Amino acid sequence: MEPHPRLTLGGLLDEALMEGARVVSTHADSESPVTWALPFAEVMTRYDDLAATVVYARPESLAAKPSSMSSLAARGASAVIVDGPLPPAVTRDQIPGDLVVIEMGFPIGFSALNRLLAERTLTQEVHVMRYATHVHQSLAGLLHRGAGMSMLLREVSALSHSPALVFDARCEIVAHNALEKSSLDLLVPTLRERLAEREDIRDHHDAATLTVTTPGGDWTCTVAPIHLGKYFEGWVAILHHGDRPGVHELAQHEVVACQATAIIGSEMLRQRSVEEAEERARGDFVQALVHGGFVSEYEMRTRAEYHDIDLNATFAVFVTRTSVSRVEGAEPQADRTLLRLARYAASLMPRKGVRSYITVLGDIVVVVRTVLASTPAEVDEEVREYAVAMADDLTDRGHALSAVAFGAAAVGATQIRESYREARVALDIADRMHITGAIAYQELRSFGVLEQIADTDRSRQFTSDVLGPIRLGTELHTILLAYLEHGGNVNAAARALTMHRNTMLSKIDRLSRACGCDIRVPENQFTVWLALRLELLDSLGSSLAREMSYR
Repeated sequence: MEPHPRLTLGGLLDEALMEGARVVSTHADSESPVTWALPFAEVMTRYDDLAATVVYARPESLAAKPSSMSSLAARGASAVIVDGPLPPAVTRDQIPGDLVVIEMGFPIGFSALNRLLAERTLTQEVHVMRYATHVHQSLAGLLHRGAGMSMLLREVSALSHSPALVFDARCEIVAHNALEKSSLDLLVPTLRERLAEREDIRDHHDAATLTVTTPGGDWTCTVAPIHLGKYFEGWVAILHHGDRPGVHELAQHEVVACQATAIIGSEMLRQRSVEEAEERARGDFVQALVHGGFVSEYEMRTRAEYHDIDLNATFAVFVTRTSVSRVEGAEPQADRTLLRLARYAASLMPRKGVRSYITVLGDIVVVVRTVLASTPAEVDEEVREYAVAMADDLTDRGHALSAVAFGAAAVGATQIRESYREARVALDIADRMHITGAIAYQELRSFGVLEQIADTDRSRQFTSDVLGPIRLGTELHTILLAYLEHGGNVNAAARALTMHRNTMLSKIDRLSRACGCDIRVPENQFTVWLALRLELLDSLGSSLAREMSYR
């Protein structure tokens, strides 16, 4: 079953009612579509578009207003049908070059012409509806049998007798059929550009026809947007290489493309649900890896085999805290945003043999990525290159204040926990010190040395003795940090805190009394700086220990 062809001007002239009619104008577009007929008197009292419309005129009416021909042509009329001979008052010079004028051999009356067009239009609509139902049933039957995307697209190609492809919302290819790789490589980049230019058709449910010119020739692309609810999910495209197909074939492509969007969109949704379920299971495994949360090595190896993860590979762990806000009641949306960012990060710098595994821990995005390099210098270079790319990508996505931290590469899965711990410590330090971009744990050498003694009773006693009542998160603590970070420069610290210099001096005196020493003295500044660093590392260590004990 195929859609009934739309009535064209040539088809109208072949009707029995139009016997004896002849085209008297120099222009004769037999492929021009015809849907409606309107009387000349009614048309001249309005100014609406006349596309796919023939204008019925009696000879005497046209003789009274011969200049109206230009107006009818400008408004896109398919033709003017004169019910009798063309009046002498209308000369050939008065007929616009792009207007078809037809004179009848004998009068037929407007009612007969209008009835003919109405019957043909209704017949065409019924055929289109029947064909659309046939297409929908064919595709829906495959969907219900679990045929999958490849079989669905193969059926789309069979129904349209043409190659077809499916894009996702980012114009990445989901599937294609009956297209050679060489043709795909030539066509897809240009088609993506055309779709980006035509954002207007993305918001509609109708199909559109685009002509795409490539070095291998022209392609006629019938594209229909995929909408699931109020969300745009991608495109279904039916393709024809070479000369533009006829009206009948294009109508067929439009019906198939429009009917395919709902079925293929449903399959995309099903695939996404499966992928998200697998991703959640893989994410749980990655969480267990970074937290060391396996009951036994047997459990770890069994789960790794299920997720196809080589436990003997070399891994690098990257963490970042993004600026995604968590409004009460909207946590699921925030989690989806973080997962989407993690997927984008995992897709960066694709390399054969390199795999990335992601998870989200609260507001932390974690990427565990395999490393191919073998020598220590090459490993460091490969890891840093990816961290920089991830930081740049976050910046491009509006997370300019995010740092991407990473620890030492883990040789084997058992070392991932320590690599994650180093990355988390580096990330929290970077956040506290307002460091952005890619940051390695090894770059924070002083913190690495201090971390070894921060988690001791002696260190905590030293911190308490030096800082006294100055507690993390208080105003005095913030002022003390700013003062030391600016090397004891009162003016610079005051500017950073948007505070008057005299107020800053007053705060410094108050800090000195709280610490029991003059913090303007360089040696005392070092002592306070050391206490602040130990306090920070102790706080980070406690927080990380709580996270890693929660499984």
